[in-house]
Amino acid sequence: MRNRDVLFGFGLETGAGEVDALLAHATRADRDGLDLVTLSDHPYLADRLDAYAALGVVLGRTTSVTGAVNVTNTPSRPAPMLARTISALSALSGGRVVLGVGAGGLWSEIAKLGVEPLSPARAVRAMEESITLVRALTGGGDPVTFEGEFHRVTDLVPSLPPTPPIWTGSVGPQSLAVTGRLADGWIPGRAADWLSSRFTESRPLIDEAAAAAGRDPADVATIYNVQGRITASPLPAFRDGSGRWFGGSVDQWVDELTSAVLEHGAAGFICFPVDDGTGTDVALSRWAREIVPAVREAIARP
Repeated sequence: MRNRDVLFGFGLETGAGEVDALLAHATRADRDGLDLVTLSDHPYLADRLDAYAALGVVLGRTTSVTGAVNVTNTPSRPAPMLARTISALSALSGGRVVLGVGAGGLWSEIAKLGVEPLSPARAVRAMEESITLVRALTGGGDPVTFEGEFHRVTDLVPSLPPTPPIWTGSVGPQSLAVTGRLADGWIPGRAADWLSSRFTESRPLIDEAAAAAGRDPADVATIYNVQGRITASPLPAFRDGSGRWFGGSVDQWVDELTSAVLEHGAAGFICFPVDDGTGTDVALSRWAREIVPAVREAIARP
């Protein structure tokens, strides 16, 4: 695993009353050399910012960091328009965008937007169509005509910016198979980590689907949402009784993430710090200025 392959990011606030914090943390992540900032997508909640409107502003306020929606609520964003949106953001930012997609989970809330509820199987098929159509409608080429189960376009000219990396938040077997066939990256759900049963049981399904599609399974990166406290002093234990990581000191984080890369093939980490009373600013500083540089140095050693 080469150093340049491992991404380090930070999850941004999306509350409508947290605009100042969102922009401050995005610009700080950019200045401190992080690779990625992400926002969640819950368009049915009035107290959350629209993810793509916020992402456009974040990319406009930064110069180097890549932005992603983690993950896009595809049922509420028709694939042809999502392709246009992601292409525009790519063009405006110099390619600093990743497309994260999900099949949708909170259907009782999604339906409030006027979206037809889908069964889990149909939702996965709709997500697969979305990925297929976004790929077809980005990167230039001949006009596209597509008649699917959920989407239809006729003689639509693709936009010129290349297709960005596409990551999924797949959970079930069918969705994981879509990831293996079509995606560039996978974010395990519920902040599951590299020692979790979710990872050890799910990743083989991705690899099998990738191989069956003639792809190298290694081309599908695993990027983790990591939640936990970043403490000033070491903790006597940094995993709970179920084995779930809940944080520790800078050195404990460095040891754990270095092991995740070198021993378990982790390709990226997006930090969602748990406030231990010191505030998000302190956590971001410890993450970007202490933990990330130390992990980068450790994994770059021969």
